[in-house]
Parts: sequence; C-alpha cells; structure tokens
Amino acid sequence: MNPTVDSYFNNLDKWQSELLQLRNILLSCGLTETLKWGAPCYMFQNSNVAMVGGFKDYCVLSFIKGVLLQDAEGILIQQTEQSQSVRIVKFTNVEEIAALKSVLKAYLFEAITVEEAGLKVQFKAHEAYDLPIELIEKLDASLEFKTAFQNLSPGRQRGYILYFSGAKQSQTRHSRIEKYRQQILDGKGFNDCTCGLSKKMPTCDGSHSKVKSKK
Repeated sequence: MNPTVDSYFNNLDKWQSELLQLRNILLSCGLTETLKWGAPCYMFQNSNVAMVGGFKDYCVLSFIKGVLLQDAEGILIQQTEQSQSVRIVKFTNVEEIAALKSVLKAYLFEAITVEEAGLKVQFKAHEAYDLPIELIEKLDASLEFKTAFQNLSPGRQRGYILYFSGAKQSQTRHSRIEKYRQQILDGKGFNDCTCGLSKKMPTCDGSHSKVKSKK
C-alpha cells in the first residue's frame, strides 16, 4: 500500500468501504498504486491498468484499456459516448463488489496480460473529431486563442474537443469554453494541474490536497 494513497481513502466522506474493498482486490493482483488526476491509480510495470473513484450515486472501478478486454460477463460500461478506451464497472454497495470479486480479479489479470502483450488502443485522430461550432467561432474571433489551441498537443486538443462537445446545449458549450479559455492560453490541457502545488507536473498527483489540509 502507498501511504500517499492512504490519505485519499482516509478522507473519503462517501463510498469509503466500497473503495477500500476494491483497493484490496486490486492490490491482491500484484498491482502498484499511486495517485493520478487526484484519484487512486493501479499500475503494472509503470502502465496504468485501473482506477477507482466515487460519484454521487455510485462508485466505480475503471479499466484504462477496458475496450480491449473480452468482457465475458458483460459487466463493462462505456461511461460516455466519447470514451474510446476506458470501461467502468459501477457499484452501490460492498455486497455487489464481494459478489463479483472473482470476476473482477479475472478481468484485472486479463488487463495485465494486455499490458504484457503491449496492446494499444487505436484512438481516432483528433482531426477526425468535429469541432463544436461554438469553439470554431471563438477560435476565429481571436488569433491569440486560435494559436494557443493549435499549439496544444493533439491529445490535449482532443481532450478539450470531447469535453466541449459533450454538452448538449449550446449555452453550456459556450460556458465550458470560456471556463477553460485561460487554461488553453496557458498551454495546459484539460487534465493538466493548474493548482501549482503538485509535485508531478503537468498532471495533478493529489499532493495539493495535503498542503491545503494543513492550512
């Protein structure tokens, strides 16, 4: 167990029992744990295999390359239409996790085999995604903004495009673009750390939460 990750679980207000049970299953499969993007991440030889996290109505075990798994039991869910790689399993109580323990371990060992084989998810090129009209308008209205967006790596561009396009209403797409406008101008991606307190930049390793808790 990673002491840094201990603090994440110790500070949970919800889903603590469920996520701790998932943690035990993950560690029993020989995976190492760390914090990435502010959540526990489980790795095999420096490759991300799975993550856990809690939401309002459920907690999840996320398989990073879930799309490559056979899913013999049909338990994997595509969390959003834009998710090309990650597949999740939802839980609402510890009994559900206990009932699927052997299945989850089998899936995790399959995910490890995927990493051992060096299998890669074939992502759509970012050029294949249609930019929402709201983003096109804002890019055309500001050369500075357009240049900053074009200077982002393809992966960072894709992250923003998927997030902006995920909103059903035009007004929401506008507000999302404005919210992340300065972040784009600063050359940062959607998931890049902006708190300035993380030890591992550009992503957020959760270390800022410790700093804040001491204040």
